[in-house]
Amino acid sequence: MKTLPKTKTSRSSVPGIAYTIAAKDLAAHLFQVTLTVQQPAADGQVLALPAWIPGSYMIREFSRNIVQIRAEAGGQAVPLTKLDKHSWQAPPVAGPLVVQYDVYAWDLSVRAAHLDRTHGFFNGTSVFLRVPGQEDAPHVVDIQRPADDAARTWRVATALPELKAKRYGFGTYIARDYDELIDSPVEMGDFALATFTAHGVPHDVVITGRVPNLDMPRLCADLKAICETQISFFEPKTKKAPMDRYVFMTLAVGDGYGGLEHRASTALICARADLPSTAAEGAARSEGYIKFLGLCSHEYFHTWNVKRIKPAVFAPYDLQGENYTPLLWLFEGFTSYYDDLFLVRAGMITEQQYYKMLGKTVGGVLRGAGRTKQSVADSSFDAWGKYYRQDENAPNAIVSYYAKGSLIGLGLDLTIRQKTGGQRSLDDIMLALWQRYGRDFYPDGRQGVTPAGVEALFDEISGLRLKSYFEKYIRGTEDVPLAKLLAPFGVKYVDERKGTKASLDANIGRDGADARLSAVHEGGAAHRAGLSAGDLLVALDGLRVSGNPNNLDTLLARYRVGDTVQVHAFRRDELMTFAVQLQGDRVPGITLSFDPARKPAVARPTTR
Repeated sequence: MKTLPKTKTSRSSVPGIAYTIAAKDLAAHLFQVTLTVQQPAADGQVLALPAWIPGSYMIREFSRNIVQIRAEAGGQAVPLTKLDKHSWQAPPVAGPLVVQYDVYAWDLSVRAAHLDRTHGFFNGTSVFLRVPGQEDAPHVVDIQRPADDAARTWRVATALPELKAKRYGFGTYIARDYDELIDSPVEMGDFALATFTAHGVPHDVVITGRVPNLDMPRLCADLKAICETQISFFEPKTKKAPMDRYVFMTLAVGDGYGGLEHRASTALICARADLPSTAAEGAARSEGYIKFLGLCSHEYFHTWNVKRIKPAVFAPYDLQGENYTPLLWLFEGFTSYYDDLFLVRAGMITEQQYYKMLGKTVGGVLRGAGRTKQSVADSSFDAWGKYYRQDENAPNAIVSYYAKGSLIGLGLDLTIRQKTGGQRSLDDIMLALWQRYGRDFYPDGRQGVTPAGVEALFDEISGLRLKSYFEKYIRGTEDVPLAKLLAPFGVKYVDERKGTKASLDANIGRDGADARLSAVHEGGAAHRAGLSAGDLLVALDGLRVSGNPNNLDTLLARYRVGDTVQVHAFRRDELMTFAVQLQGDRVPGITLSFDPARKPAVARPTTR
């Protein structure tokens, strides 16, 4: 074996754990990582790559992307014994242990790593081997500029504190411990960059990808309002943010959406059309832009709720296996409740827009039969095997702890406000969680909350006994009675289902020029006739069904509820015929509106 090349960071200048990460081959999408362990374990050093990334609850087996790995000590090759799919062990060695490995980076998401001639991105969980026993030591990483000419003007964006590197430059960065290292993703490339200050804290906005006429000033102004509103919410007196600096990293693509929270940054993906344009200066915020701001609001709220206020099983994380908790309805669901709520409070959307968005969420939850079979507590616990591994039967089998969790947050907020005469609200619960569990989590608190602790805190802060609410809507599968809860606040709840509209009661997806069933709802016309998800629709009563999303609706519009139609469909390349008795459309049509003429019994709705 050849001697491993020396890194640019001298051993005398780094602590016990040091990494160098370099773009070995942009076209082959390979990062090369060199790990130096100054004082390996006397009985042989174990090395392990995380199996998942916090915030995304599925075993992802990042080690499968390690192409090759080798080690040496004192210039001599050291054998590595594979312990399992993500762990290795070196024999006892004297002096520093140096391990070098290549990582294939071609996952265009917020969860892993991606590298090509346009940019590089990585989460530490997918590239940095953990050194068990030394996780609490400082970790240094030397981010090296790629040798390729395509990268000669690249910069670096990360929330990691600089050691010898200059801000936005290549060089050495330092993390307090392994947890901070893997909680600080890195973006490198020719990105657009701007900085705004929210209550004294600099916030970088980084946009990677081509976005013509990007209106960065408007984006910064809107994000500033959202961030300052959230900081003031958790620290109304001091206006003190829990971090010294924050970075919004966004990859703009043709069509995409997603985000992943970190303690002082977030990684986002959005459609470039959703970002504001100077060509539309002065125009109202588009629906796509509001959606993006809601995503930013969601991930930023996680700075408090889940990055510092945590379930006890996350303090600390077990990075090699599943970490089960029945509380994701609180950490993801409540964050989903507050993300759009803070768009109202920050002045980004009107109350009318908020109620429209809320109505869509309610309708989405009511659409699936899975909500009658799985509680949000079970959905939280089963996230690893069900929510993150959804199939065509998901609408019939599971409920989203994000969506229904947000409605549980709304229901609790309304319940507390009404029963306390407006003296308490869900805001008070969140503040108590922050003060007791989150504010001092870093660097030395590290105490998470248990399910029993959550319920006790709700009762204590609200002054109510909320066990029945928990039993019915959180541990049980009952629908939150929003119509009843909203009425005292002057909000009208209407379900305008088009029951007279003939329907197959199935979701239709486009497959080229054809229409394919993507989901068949339990108890609906398609289900009762024997149609299944994956069936390719050919014709309805002898007329072709095409992939045009309006085509099937146009055909069905000529029939009444109760009529029987003949449907031809291919399943596994076999043509089949089904007699379908059409049913009324069961898609919820929820509309919410505040009526100023109706005098609220307690106070204005929870948007204020």
